[in-house]
Amino acid sequence: MDNLRKPKMIIFDYGHTLVYEDKWDGVKGNKALLEYCVSNKNNLTAEQITEFADNLFINTNEGRKIGLEFHEHQFQQFLNEYLQIEINLSPTENEKVFWDNASPAHAMPHIKETLDYLKKTNIRTAVISNISFSGEALENRINKNLPENKFEFIIASSEYIFRKPNKLIFELALSKANLNAGEVWYCGDSVDFDVEGANNAGIFPVWYESEIECCYNKNWGNQKTPDFKHLHIHKWLELIDVLEKSK
Repeated sequence: MDNLRKPKMIIFDYGHTLVYEDKWDGVKGNKALLEYCVSNKNNLTAEQITEFADNLFINTNEGRKIGLEFHEHQFQQFLNEYLQIEINLSPTENEKVFWDNASPAHAMPHIKETLDYLKKTNIRTAVISNISFSGEALENRINKNLPENKFEFIIASSEYIFRKPNKLIFELALSKANLNAGEVWYCGDSVDFDVEGANNAGIFPVWYESEIECCYNKNWGNQKTPDFKHLHIHKWLELIDVLEKSK
């Protein structure tokens, strides 16, 4: 794409953008948690816990539809107390054990080279993610899979109430970066949440569409192409090429 000005910062989505995650398996996550169980008054199995948790999660969707987020610690607290289960872990340890077993993560191909290129060319980086897991759990997972990253901040929607595409969460990032919208690009895999959300906040959107299977990319292949200016890439090395041309 011609006539693109080099950004001062590029902000990334998390799921199916920086990493891809294995197919979601809540039963595996709850089986792992039951190993730390000190009380299970109703003798519930991992399958029964997962069925209840899945239905509980569905009940939170109305809030998501209007751009609001809940926190995993609150979700787990309600779940465990309602089902009368006691897990001998802190809230952060609880979500880490569950998440690591329910859906392990892997770095996207060439994202490490891309982040290294951005660091060498003095383009700042950060993350905004729609996610109910805590900011601490998200940061730990990103650092585990991308240990050389130089993200200035990682925004998890769970910590800030609002979800993409609500422009408030993009404006929060601009405030934290002390930059204007025109100085920033945002990269993500969802047209609805990432591409349109960034565009509505005045940030230049990069639509990263990977064919790699991930628990986050359900129906992503049927996304409608945006009718506004954006960059559409399928591999991270394409972003480096575009940035080279924008020098």
